[in-house]
Amino acid sequence: MTDSPGSADFLTATRTFYDAVAEDYADHFRDAHISQPLDRALLRVFAELVGAGAAVADLGCGPGRITGFLDALGLDVFGLDLSPAMLAIARRENPGLRFVQGSMLELDLPDGKLAGVVSWYSSIHTPVEQLPALFAEFRRVLAPGGHLLLAFQAGDEPRRHDQPWGRPVSLDFLRRDPERMAALLEDAGFALGSRTVREPGPTEPVPQACLFARVR
Repeated sequence: MTDSPGSADFLTATRTFYDAVAEDYADHFRDAHISQPLDRALLRVFAELVGAGAAVADLGCGPGRITGFLDALGLDVFGLDLSPAMLAIARRENPGLRFVQGSMLELDLPDGKLAGVVSWYSSIHTPVEQLPALFAEFRRVLAPGGHLLLAFQAGDEPRRHDQPWGRPVSLDFLRRDPERMAALLEDAGFALGSRTVREPGPTEPVPQACLFARVR
């Protein structure tokens, strides 16, 4: 699988960052992504929408916590990530589940293969100019009527993480305007079903947004 034109720089930076911090990240955020009751409820709603046994991809799966949660909800789910180090953790902690390395911008899947796609805070390193291509790729691999769950941090200003846990890497974490993200999804051929913005939790500096969308 090759990176799409113009995407190599940010993909390389993202892969390098997460390879360097994978074990620290997995330890530090062991329960963070599914510790919020509302977040768990949203994932359960997604599972109900796509239906038991539905083919689903957790894109940008990191250490596989959301992948495992979706599997426990009865979905036929696999995880994809750029980072080999993150994937090693995902496979170690979720034996029996499938995890593959690749870019969300070029998915090695036929058109209309999936009933659902989850992008749980995985688009936050994608430059804004690449978002239309990203959402078009999500739509391509979803069957007619397929569902997308997109979570991200709400806001305008990026946050740069420089040398986290003493590792010699840095990366920008991009925050998004939920209304702008909804408009981009609609432009890509999705119909918006729900827009949720919750207030920050104890360790979160900004509101957290979650969009449900369906292929028109």
